[in-house]
Amino acid sequence: MGTSIVGLGMTELGRVYGRSPRRLAADAVRLAAADAGLALGDLDGLLVSHGMGGSPGIELADTLGLRDLRLLALVNSYGATAGAMVSYAAMSVLNGSATTVACVFADAPLKPEQSAGSAYNRSSREWYGFGGMTAALGLRSVNSHYALAAQRHMARYGTTSEQLGAIAVATRAWASGNPLAQMREPITIEDHQASRWVSEPLHLLDCCLVSNGAIAVIVTSADRARDLARPPVHLWGWGQGHPGHRKERGSDFGLATGAAASGAAAMKMAGITTADVDVCELYDCYTYTVLVTLEDYGFCAKGEGGAFAASGALGPGGSLPTNTGGGQLSAYYMWGMTPLSEAVIQARGDGGRRQAPSTDVILVSGNGGILDHHSTLVVSPHEKGA
Repeated sequence: MGTSIVGLGMTELGRVYGRSPRRLAADAVRLAAADAGLALGDLDGLLVSHGMGGSPGIELADTLGLRDLRLLALVNSYGATAGAMVSYAAMSVLNGSATTVACVFADAPLKPEQSAGSAYNRSSREWYGFGGMTAALGLRSVNSHYALAAQRHMARYGTTSEQLGAIAVATRAWASGNPLAQMREPITIEDHQASRWVSEPLHLLDCCLVSNGAIAVIVTSADRARDLARPPVHLWGWGQGHPGHRKERGSDFGLATGAAASGAAAMKMAGITTADVDVCELYDCYTYTVLVTLEDYGFCAKGEGGAFAASGALGPGGSLPTNTGGGQLSAYYMWGMTPLSEAVIQARGDGGRRQAPSTDVILVSGNGGILDHHSTLVVSPHEKGA
């Protein structure tokens, strides 16, 4: 027996105000159930993930009026959570713990009176003990830590800012075909280079958006999926990797990530290699994250991610369509639900102008923390082995 994603629910995304994360999450689950042709009462499992605000939690079950659940949990491995939730849901279905599990992420960090950049800022009061040492050295934001990782990759392999820019340009080209994308105007390498520094070597166009909204998916058995409303997206494999980088001399921080272990496990379970992958939906909190994930998955050799991106392989018409909806860089930032939702859209053939030419095998990644956590899913419109 296999497992499948049978419902996808997406609220308005981006600068969406006036609804709490809990209300957004409830809306997304209702939309996902309707998409699958299910009633809320058909759900016997609910996995919840929240962003920076700390809501929603498992009280979402009461908001939805769910009763007699067999599976209920709050899950958090940051940007790797969506892949983890789907794998937990699939395992629960396979072992009989539950039959129909909703997985949802919601967040609303944007406020009408605040800039997007302030949404993820930490208060100086949060820096204490040894954790304050990095802040004293200037590493006071996630941007700074990822800039350090990118700088390390550049120093070791000669990766350039223009190569990172090629990822931003390719992603924006895909976003132009996505009506839900926040940023759809095409950009050039020159535009990328002219955008302001956020934390050198990262320009503004190297960094993801900030968004409000919620996305949910529903997982059930492949047998049941055949009789539901929408084409099922079958789960072929999954894996996780949590390297726990130590930022010390001699570490591989910035050079290697949990994608290596996570991707290898997922592809082994799926019975595929990188040569079988038609589309990648990768976690792109930064352009650098896409580059290092491609390397660690094995789509190119270590240190060759920059040249691979610059070759045009990732954009429309390229050999490896990547982040076909515009990703987090140009479409919307819903943690790991951004790449997962686009994978479902592509597998169903619902991409419209941005539909990839072949979607038999789609690889989905999630990255959390400062390269500390990674999840991978392999999905397909076809049942495994069919």
